[in-house]
Amino acid sequence: MDFMQRPSKTTILLLTAGCFLAFFVFGFTDNLKGATLPSMLTEMNINPGMGGNVFFGEYLGFLVATLITGILADKFGLKLVVVLAGICMFLGVGGYSTFASVWLLSASLFVLGLGLGALELGPNAIIVSLHHERKGLFLNLMAVLHGLGSMIAPLVAGWLLSLAVSWRTIYRWDLLLIAAFILVFIFLRFPRNEEKTSLDFREVSHVAFKGSLPWFYAAIGFYVAAEIGTSSWLVTFLQRDRGLDVTASSQALSLFFAMLMLGRLLGGFVVQRVGYLRSLLIASIGAVISLSLGLFGPPSLSLLLPLTGFFFSITFPTITAAVADTHTENVNTVLGVLYTFAGVGALIGPWLVGWGIDLLDQRLGFGINLFLSLLTLGSIYILWKGKSHVQTA
Repeated sequence: MDFMQRPSKTTILLLTAGCFLAFFVFGFTDNLKGATLPSMLTEMNINPGMGGNVFFGEYLGFLVATLITGILADKFGLKLVVVLAGICMFLGVGGYSTFASVWLLSASLFVLGLGLGALELGPNAIIVSLHHERKGLFLNLMAVLHGLGSMIAPLVAGWLLSLAVSWRTIYRWDLLLIAAFILVFIFLRFPRNEEKTSLDFREVSHVAFKGSLPWFYAAIGFYVAAEIGTSSWLVTFLQRDRGLDVTASSQALSLFFAMLMLGRLLGGFVVQRVGYLRSLLIASIGAVISLSLGLFGPPSLSLLLPLTGFFFSITFPTITAAVADTHTENVNTVLGVLYTFAGVGALIGPWLVGWGIDLLDQRLGFGINLFLSLLTLGSIYILWKGKSHVQTA
């Protein structure tokens, strides 16, 4: 979303606040699943592999959305994209909290994924346009709100589950939050002179695969696979491999998202000084070390698994900022392709971990997240070696 004229300070403030709210709702809605997963598996009487198939629907929807929303945003504007995202989230959560068939649950998560994929693009693209000079800072600060929602979701879910509240009822309460978000964006005023382009699908390959962009796509795909794989299966892993109860395992997941939030809060300022690629490289090394020690070290180091969120924290928003610097024309389309690869990662991450646990064992299956983190590190290292071709902060 490139504005032909600079919007007023009031418009910038309101849109920024709306984007922060959107990412809070995003984080809360998306991360109810981790804490409620064991209850869902028990009620439906399905194994972890089939549970991975259910989640496959959500991230397939995410992938489909990211394939088209960048071009839709360039043609019709971001307000339409964000409002449609909210409607899909509402319908998806409503279905997931209602249906009793595995396939209908997966279909509902597909619709939810459409909303999440569209929402991934919208607020990020708005922030890039509103705060071009300080986008790295504001993208990380907005991601803090995602982390806050993600941290609160398992705490609320764990508390309600301990009171014998159904996982379905927990999701139904989320409908109120989504409805509030939709109303806010319906009434938010976007600048009238928002630039729109005539870019079509045939031009995407020429625009979005230049230079180092494919390595950014690889990095974000592997990273998202690792983060979603970790957050989706952490509660189940801690309960079944480490013997934690519902409350303690849910608190561990909340700690994971608290570390994400803290890392993004601090990282937003660090990346402005250190540079995008150097910050990403340091964070990726930290994530690999933390996961390795938490998985294969002594039991006392299990705490490092949720603490991995601190090292994961800056990766997504900082890659977004770096990509926005490398390509300023048709930025919505380029970001849409970037988030398509993120969607691929979100699609395969929890699915691979679920089947890894089913076919191998709890530890080796969950260890797939470590392998994905190593691939993330490798992609970022290649970008860092070629950093003379990439504009940094």
